[in-house]
Amino acid sequence: MNAPSAPAVKVGAVVLTMGNRPAELRALLESVAKQDGDPIEVVVVGNGSPLPPIAVPGLTVRTVELSENVGIPAGRNVGIEAFGPAGREADILLFLDDDGLLPGQDTAELCRQAFAADPKLGIISFRIADPDTGVTQRRHVPRLRASDPMRSSRVTTFLGGANAVRTRVFAEAGLLPDEFFYAHEETDLAWRALDAGWMIDYRADMVLHHPTTAPSRHAVYHRMVARNRVWLARRNLPAPLVPVYLGVWLLLTLARRPSLPALRAWFGGFREGWTTPCGPRRPMKWRTVWRLTRLGRPPVI
Repeated sequence: MNAPSAPAVKVGAVVLTMGNRPAELRALLESVAKQDGDPIEVVVVGNGSPLPPIAVPGLTVRTVELSENVGIPAGRNVGIEAFGPAGREADILLFLDDDGLLPGQDTAELCRQAFAADPKLGIISFRIADPDTGVTQRRHVPRLRASDPMRSSRVTTFLGGANAVRTRVFAEAGLLPDEFFYAHEETDLAWRALDAGWMIDYRADMVLHHPTTAPSRHAVYHRMVARNRVWLARRNLPAPLVPVYLGVWLLLTLARRPSLPALRAWFGGFREGWTTPCGPRRPMKWRTVWRLTRLGRPPVI
């Protein structure tokens, strides 16, 4: 008598768009359609923008149009919930920037294999590389020792627009923080996932092509980065570590010598982080602090 075959692993994908990159979006979806293995169902979320009909041969695409720009984490949460509560209708969800592209056809299959091989693996962060130069920016390697982007490793956070998440993580740790709008939402989820016992891998062999950019291109960058850094600490860190973590980041910000307008925006956001609601506070366990430390990034930096 033949042994029963393992159930198929369902992979979905969430793509958030402002509707201003139609050619890049189509190229991304075509690269998803070419992935090895079972077909991937995609949800495209129009974040405050209408979406044209999207038809890509070999790909099932559903669209959700939001009447306003709700921000990156809330928009991605809409995409997650399109796969049922906490995304439970899929086993794995890919999150891909709308101007990115999967150059390899084996990325989804590598994800399936990685999650199957490691039951405690919850999140995979892909390597982002410029399509013309092949260069991976240092900020796109989610660890302190980032000089070698070709080295895969366990990490403590991940890249928001180039990753794969086991949907059980959302069921146990919750979704992305809607309140953040932009910046640090990945670290908030990563810390909660680690606190729930999941692990995170950076995989250099799983690549998303994406043009080289600077995060400061966003007008709200300095304010959001500072505000959300405070919220991140207030929500997740044990009380004794909150002033240490924020004090270190204050010193690092000053050491980088930002322009006066940028510094004003940063301090405005820092103040806003203390004076506005940040969502529920669920401080991580001290054993999670030790786990982060052993992984090379104690939660004070």
